[in-house]
Amino acid sequence: MRTGVIAKKVGMTRLFQEDGRHVPVTVLALENCQVVSVRTADRDGYVAVQLGAGEAKQKNVAKPQREHFAKAEVPLKAQVAEFRVADDAVLEVGSTIAASHFVAGQLVDITGQTQGKGFAGGMKRWGFGGMRATHGVSISHRALGSTGQRQDPGRVFKNKKMAGHMGDRQRTQQNLEVVRTDDERGLIFVKGSVPGSKNAWLLVRDAVKVSRHTEAPYPAGIKQAANDLEISNEPVAADTPADVSAAPEATDGQEG
Repeated sequence: MRTGVIAKKVGMTRLFQEDGRHVPVTVLALENCQVVSVRTADRDGYVAVQLGAGEAKQKNVAKPQREHFAKAEVPLKAQVAEFRVADDAVLEVGSTIAASHFVAGQLVDITGQTQGKGFAGGMKRWGFGGMRATHGVSISHRALGSTGQRQDPGRVFKNKKMAGHMGDRQRTQQNLEVVRTDDERGLIFVKGSVPGSKNAWLLVRDAVKVSRHTEAPYPAGIKQAANDLEISNEPVAADTPADVSAAPEATDGQEG
């Protein structure tokens, strides 16, 4: 079980496929998503990694949190979340997760806070059909209707669908397809819509119910590892000998 990531919702757009079809996608941005702390079974009773994302001003972070980030040697984070992982998927503190943590075609579950709609009636909130437009109904066309029984039980049951506050709840959208990733800019393009408003923080995890792709990097797609790989793949300069041991020894021009 791999770790998830903390991403920021940028907005929606569309991507064109090779056959000309366009796919509506939501753009998610990884803003310096780093490992802040690690939970171990011996010390904490469970295995998890704590991630932080974004940037926060020092005046907006409490002193205990500032010390926590300073101990991990990471910048102040605007958002922090924990992800349960397997024993062999624990990451080092300070590691930065890249967008290549997910691959195209993979299914993910995204958790976020839905947009608040304020106080809404029963028809908008629950999809009720409303009452008749005529036949004696005068001012109650969008009314809720009956909410209870007679003298027995003489009350309205709990969880009755009625008018009230709509939205602003934590919801998880499951089995969303990753259409494309941009590792250089740290962007993840997910098919369809996701919960939350623009600039909202979201938790992106591997899909629990459906596991379509096994090509995703394990234990994670680390940004530092990608940078090290680029450095190791740099071409060797022409004046640099390929084998130092095979190069002739330097002399000062004197023999013997």
